[in-house]
Amino acid sequence: MKQNSHNQLCCHHDHGPKHIYIYSPAGAIRDKLAFERGVARLEALGHEVEIDQDARAVYTRFAGDDQTRLAAIHRAAASGADVALITRGAYGLTRLLSEIDYKAVGKAIGAGTKFVGLSDFTAFQSAVLAKTGDVTWAGPSLITDFGVEGTPDDIMEACFDDLLTGHGEGAGWRLPRGKSLAEVESSDFYIKKATLWGGNLAVLTGLIGTPYFPSIKGGILFVEDIGEHPYRIERMLTQLLHSGVLAKQKAIVLGQFNGYKLAPHDKGFKFQSVVDWLRTKVSVPVLTNLPFGHVPTKVLLPVGAKVSLSVEGRDALLYWGHTH
Repeated sequence: MKQNSHNQLCCHHDHGPKHIYIYSPAGAIRDKLAFERGVARLEALGHEVEIDQDARAVYTRFAGDDQTRLAAIHRAAASGADVALITRGAYGLTRLLSEIDYKAVGKAIGAGTKFVGLSDFTAFQSAVLAKTGDVTWAGPSLITDFGVEGTPDDIMEACFDDLLTGHGEGAGWRLPRGKSLAEVESSDFYIKKATLWGGNLAVLTGLIGTPYFPSIKGGILFVEDIGEHPYRIERMLTQLLHSGVLAKQKAIVLGQFNGYKLAPHDKGFKFQSVVDWLRTKVSVPVLTNLPFGHVPTKVLLPVGAKVSLSVEGRDALLYWGHTH
């Protein structure tokens, strides 16, 4: 199968409306118009959108107190929806990890509900993987992705559609041109059936040493972040390195790192410096430019699924076939 012009494997099929459950497990909704636009957008695509009773709740910075948000997660799990989609990330899920009913979540996943989100949602996804081994999906959130003014990103929408129809098979992208020392990306390779895991780097790093950090050997780790200076990104990667996590992986895939500002005293130290440094510390491929993170153009990735990863020249492909 060839990648299309979107650098993304997409298969389009006719399908009926899907049941999408919208809930707020972390930060409170700040942009009410974006929330309404997101819901309207999903309904315009023909889907049945169910909004959790406390989706709009506000308690300081959170979408309700801890018990309110915990109940929302459990209602999402009991909803029977095709997709449980978060309104937004922000912060809040780490507080709930010890009280989540993982059996109920696992049962929902087994019955076909796909939990989708990113950013702070990495805490939930990591905990579910650690506790049940079940697959969740790193992907869009309602407000940031479907609630944008104008038209949502077409690649994101196509990938979300693929998830809904059960036809998502993989994600392809172009690697940057080799321009640095220890350029691993210049060599072709193929990794077969490794567990894909990861998400937001800061959230993931904050789980190290807890029961909610997945113990994955021979996996493919993907990470992204926003608003973190390259030295902070390096410090978090160092934590993963010194914890022995990176040495256990077959590949490390860096998504989009954006929203930071370099300072004059960095004197040339930048994100690429971190990539170059990382490649001197691990003996596995370190790939960059994965279209995932706090950016409009994002693919959907099955966290906890067995995937294959191939690189031919500058073409990288994560492939999982059908994950029914």
